[in-house]
Amino acid sequence: MHSVSKQQPFIKQRGAGILLHITSLPSAFGIGDVGPAARSFADFLVDSKQKYWQVLPLNPTSSVSGHSPYSSASSMASNALLISPEDLMSQGLLTKSDLKKIEIAATDRVNFNAVTKNKASLLKEAFKVFESSGEEKKRFEEFCKAENQWLHDYAVFMLLKSAHDQKAWNEWPAGFRNRDEKKIASFIDEHQFEYRFTQWQQFVFQQQWKSLREYCNTRNIKLFGDLPFYVSHDSVDVWKSPEIFSLDKKGSMYTSAGVPPDYFNDDGQHWGMPVYRWDVMRKNHYAWWMQRLHRNLAYFDLLRLDHFRAFADYWEVPAKEKTAKKGKWKPGPGASFFQAAKEEFDTLPFVAEDLGDINQPVYDLRDEFQLPGMLVLQFAFGDNMATSDYIPHRHVPNSIVYTGTHDNNTTVGWLRKDADRKTLKRLIDYAQRDVHEDNVHDVLTQMAYSSVSNTVIIPWQDIVGLNEKSRMNTPASVKNNWSWRMTEKMYTKSIANKLARWVDVYGR
Repeated sequence: MHSVSKQQPFIKQRGAGILLHITSLPSAFGIGDVGPAARSFADFLVDSKQKYWQVLPLNPTSSVSGHSPYSSASSMASNALLISPEDLMSQGLLTKSDLKKIEIAATDRVNFNAVTKNKASLLKEAFKVFESSGEEKKRFEEFCKAENQWLHDYAVFMLLKSAHDQKAWNEWPAGFRNRDEKKIASFIDEHQFEYRFTQWQQFVFQQQWKSLREYCNTRNIKLFGDLPFYVSHDSVDVWKSPEIFSLDKKGSMYTSAGVPPDYFNDDGQHWGMPVYRWDVMRKNHYAWWMQRLHRNLAYFDLLRLDHFRAFADYWEVPAKEKTAKKGKWKPGPGASFFQAAKEEFDTLPFVAEDLGDINQPVYDLRDEFQLPGMLVLQFAFGDNMATSDYIPHRHVPNSIVYTGTHDNNTTVGWLRKDADRKTLKRLIDYAQRDVHEDNVHDVLTQMAYSSVSNTVIIPWQDIVGLNEKSRMNTPASVKNNWSWRMTEKMYTKSIANKLARWVDVYGR
């Protein structure tokens, strides 16, 4: 049963927001960034009376994982591809001709290979100007000192990856694999420019993001982030702290994270990510996790905890297995984790991603700490519609309602490709109006706005009624994920007026 808690202190008032990742914003450079287009979108949020801007994780991405923001080389670092060239030009670090060189014709997909190459070259030129000018250097050095606990290791890790043809860290020579301090110090001396350049990119992103957050917060827009539960095996986190992961002496995984076989997948899902040594983490009060939370809460006003169920129990698979069939359920940290978080933070500004096949202990854990859960309208119109927890008449205030998430089809795509005739009939009966491809996005969005859920978040694709070609991610698939973007500025005055009207009508 999807029981839901009464109230969470940080979301007491009704409000609305939009889910749109930074990469999807329009720009002349092939990928969205945190510069002028982001501020323009924040202005649109104000015009449409929104309170929240939800994005996906900001961590670095790579071609190895299909540029998934949920599979990163670092849980602490940020994605340098999201740095704004225009804001660097405003600082005098780049020229108009520099920017002209990396312009890419607008398409509805990010060409990550081209963007990665262009941005690396451009940022290197900006860094050279930065180093020669002397301006802001003091702030950069202060940043390096303040963030040294993770920044130094991240810079070293990325340079070692480059020096070893991007091989996984447990395939490096023993001295680097085992973090021999003398060898690493010598390596840094030989690569000072690259070492500082890697750190500088993190400095620039943090400056630009904090500027964007201030821009949003002064306009009463809260930034809503996303925290992946697991980290990649080939990450600085695992290389630096192997003792908190299920690894052998050579750094290979004993066991891996995943989910068991279900109705949709006979083999389950084998994610290839190491599971945590919760027994070790508990002894130091989850210090690594608390550091992650501090870092993310410096960037966001609230955080979605991805795969929340694993805090209660998680599926552990022998690493050598090809499928997840032979896994076992293991207990997660449970309440002790959130007790530690309560001691660390004044409030718990977290949202529980509690979608999928969830059992009662997961809901009990969520409710014990009064965390809002998630409700998805696309899940509401099955055979059990009348009693579904996702159907609006069964919603509760302490929740966030979505038409769909980044893992769902767009609502138009859902109707075109996923919903059968019976599902459509149930939707029409419930909405008490005709529903078709041209209006289904508005029907579900208005339904979400009218819900008693305190918060409604709508993916941008559903605001404007885009079809399945604009889907952000298809789980268990590797093609065309994470790359959708606007080809031009789609946020018009008429759309803002429509959303603002719904905010007024439904008291959001």
